[in-house]
Amino acid sequence: MPNALPRYGWYGDDFTGATDTLSVLADNGQRALLFLRIPTPAQLTKAGSLDALGIAGATRAMPPEAMSAELDLAGRFFAGLGIDILHYKCCSTFDSAPHLGSIGAAVRALRRHFPNPLVPILGGQPNLGRYCLFGTLFAAAGTGGTVHRIDRHPTMSVHPATPMGEADLRRHLAAQGLGDVGLVDYRRYGGPGASELGESLAGTAGPLLFDVARIGDLAVIGRLIAERAVGAPMLVVGPSSVAQALAGTPLLAGGAGDAMVAAALARPSGPVLALVGSLSPVTRAQVEAASGYARIAVDPLRLLGEAGHAAVLRQEACRLLGEGDVMLVTDRPAGAPGDTAKVAAATGELLRAIVAEAAIARLVVAGGDTSTLAVRALDIWGLSHRAPLVPGAPLCRAHSDQPRLDGIDVVLKGGQMGPPDFFALVAGR
Repeated sequence: MPNALPRYGWYGDDFTGATDTLSVLADNGQRALLFLRIPTPAQLTKAGSLDALGIAGATRAMPPEAMSAELDLAGRFFAGLGIDILHYKCCSTFDSAPHLGSIGAAVRALRRHFPNPLVPILGGQPNLGRYCLFGTLFAAAGTGGTVHRIDRHPTMSVHPATPMGEADLRRHLAAQGLGDVGLVDYRRYGGPGASELGESLAGTAGPLLFDVARIGDLAVIGRLIAERAVGAPMLVVGPSSVAQALAGTPLLAGGAGDAMVAAALARPSGPVLALVGSLSPVTRAQVEAASGYARIAVDPLRLLGEAGHAAVLRQEACRLLGEGDVMLVTDRPAGAPGDTAKVAAATGELLRAIVAEAAIARLVVAGGDTSTLAVRALDIWGLSHRAPLVPGAPLCRAHSDQPRLDGIDVVLKGGQMGPPDFFALVAGR
């Protein structure tokens, strides 16, 4: 039977990554629900008995002061639930900076609520093509693509908000105020010294980075974390590999979630609305390969600066949704504003206006910042896992007090996720 209260909590620094952790937990048989804000007592009652509970946040796009205020409230909430592990779910590429999305600021805000002296940091997620060796982060460019050192990655090294200029995660995190970050390199997970690794870490305190080079490394790391979490609630930092590592340990064992069948997704009963805000080459290639969608270009300059333009886009989208699937694609006009948060917020308001008028069966949002702000603009309070789709972008079910939104399908995709035919898959074609 699932626990009345969860033992595992996670806070996602954006919505797309938060749903990936939701998928990992559901695939492990956990009854999990992802809230879009700190839940009200009524929403917790509706959620019922849970093994794991998450909150999808937007801290990846916040300055440290705003992060601290938001995460202090979240930390108090999770500590009040009595959970054993709080997972601060950061992007698997660790894109962050001292002034924006600071992982150091997140640790400082949350650690005061979780007294365990050890703060494990997992540096890779192999199923998404993310690897950490000797503290250095590498990432594939797209699904199955060439693996690059993160500071030479064709997308992440030139990220518009937080470009990755340092591949050594210890140096990257130290610049965000975490100080001296320790390292457990991947060679210690196997061989004759592996059985002594737990004893050697017994007195370790502070941030400790764990290499993740292979899927098999995660079981060793999970056992070590579970052992150190006994008796003192622990903050753990990293991508969804944190949940993967703890799967099968006593902290995430015995779940009674609904079984998920990885079958081909059926065509949804109504139209699909896709909102593409990501500027990554991977997503742009997926857009070019998409067929069966009526496409509407969204010019950020006009959306932000031209009165009435959003209404024109809304009317066109609603008309086309009466005929089939629609894709809104943020354009790249010369001189586009550098404030991606303003553009994402404006596209979120456009999405809200469209959904208020047109009936849709499935919503797809591509882009980390876009997903976070767009979905937050809707009257949705939670997401549960419905079925696997592609790694990092599962099919979810929306929970809302609005009948037109409650139960619709939602897929949130980061810029680097998914195969070339992603938009055909998500439409059931």
